[in-house]
Amino acid sequence: MASSLILGKYVITNVTGRHDATVVEDGAVFERDGTIVDVGLAADLRQRHHPDRVLGSPDHVVLPGFVNSHHHVGLTPFQLGSPDYPLELWFASRMSARDVDPYLDTLYSAFEMLESGITSVQHLHGWRVGPASRVLGIAERVLKAYEDIGMRVSYSYALRDQNRLVYEADEEFCRRLPAPLGAELLQHLQAQAIPRDDHLRLFVDLWERYGRNTSQRVRIQLAPANLHWCSDEALEALVDHSRKYAVPLHMHLVETAYQKEYARRRTGTTALRHLHKLGLLGPHLTLGHGVWLSEEDIDLVAETGTMLCHNASSNLRLRSGVAPLNQFTARGVRVGLGLDEAGINDDRDMFQEMRLVLRLHRVPGMDDVVPTCPQVFQMATSGGAATTGFADRIGVIEPGRAADLVTLPWKSIAAPYLAPDTPPVDAVVHRARAAAVDTVMVAGEAVLEGGRFTRVDKAAVLEELAASLRAPLLPEEERRRRLSREIFPHVQRFYDGWLRRAHHDPFYAPSSRR
Repeated sequence: MASSLILGKYVITNVTGRHDATVVEDGAVFERDGTIVDVGLAADLRQRHHPDRVLGSPDHVVLPGFVNSHHHVGLTPFQLGSPDYPLELWFASRMSARDVDPYLDTLYSAFEMLESGITSVQHLHGWRVGPASRVLGIAERVLKAYEDIGMRVSYSYALRDQNRLVYEADEEFCRRLPAPLGAELLQHLQAQAIPRDDHLRLFVDLWERYGRNTSQRVRIQLAPANLHWCSDEALEALVDHSRKYAVPLHMHLVETAYQKEYARRRTGTTALRHLHKLGLLGPHLTLGHGVWLSEEDIDLVAETGTMLCHNASSNLRLRSGVAPLNQFTARGVRVGLGLDEAGINDDRDMFQEMRLVLRLHRVPGMDDVVPTCPQVFQMATSGGAATTGFADRIGVIEPGRAADLVTLPWKSIAAPYLAPDTPPVDAVVHRARAAAVDTVMVAGEAVLEGGRFTRVDKAAVLEELAASLRAPLLPEEERRRRLSREIFPHVQRFYDGWLRRAHHDPFYAPSSRR
């Protein structure tokens, strides 16, 4: 039985309140076969246990592995030629993206995630041309990448059965376009269609292939893509499958003001209340974004135990807005953090994202309503863990949990000086950098050690990825680039007049006109 002892000047085990965390000074973690057995003072654990190896040191800080609760792709949309347009226009611009090998693409983002201490990821997959058999092959390539690098993944293939480009039926939108363009676009959108029953069989097939969610590092979940992308019949079918197979759901919702208006036009109420009517809300559901939830919506989220994933970088990049995190936390809603397509630096850096979240919600005044360092740290760890199929296994450091751990030198945070009474959690959130991460363990295995990956050759993978993209564009890629350019102004015109200022009274008022 393999075992290891991980030493730290500070071992941050978990968060216990808005301003408090449990920290073991001069501590250690003992794990055996990937499970934490003991946590306490290093001197005591050295006496009680005889590990096969020792990691960390009295000059390191030990953290639970972070959880990226909302992730899609490797190469970012910006890298593939799509600027940070507002979300609804971004859908049109992204049609021009090149085809990227899903295995290499997944490894690319996994490198960045592990290097910033992310050990688990909620991978929300979508935007693939059917049929379901083709999607299954791509899903297996994605999951193989996570398996090869050693990362933990909760995987979903997002269901979309309508409105694949704008917020109305594909046929209606394409019918109003110039005839050749409309016909070509409709054919392109229909190629993405997967019959609902085929989609549900795809989920069951993956669930069976990966041990019915008993495998150590893979979980299969369900993902209704968003209200505008899903019919009521699709949403009800996903709820039924969630209950039947005891798996969570992760759903984008009211990411933008346009999505809020779409829900009003479709349902006569808010998107959240419509989901509640259909039976979706509850602790099994995580809502990605939630930027445009109303006060009454947030009360209902809290009342039902529904969770939220805050994607601050994405919302800023795409002009979607700023989610009312202060209101979420004041009502006791459980929140995770997601890096979505890419963080504020066009990468996957959870340290940077925590700092952004900490400071983005600092409303004017002196009331104690803004996020604290322990709260943000909790969102990146146990809050995110709760949104995955590993909720009871990851996110905190305690006996019985998986040994998903991160170490970095304390001097990388504290040098040249840090006031000695600074809480270690505050120091990590304010000052830790991904470049300083030394070791990352998943299930007791060091998948990153001394800053180097132990299972895969990063340089070779990146060169293979780069070489694949040096090839000339394929005819189909050229066609999509042209189609994207031609439809962009039509998509832009579609949303003219949608928004009314009276419906956009903000939660936060960071400045004034007079």
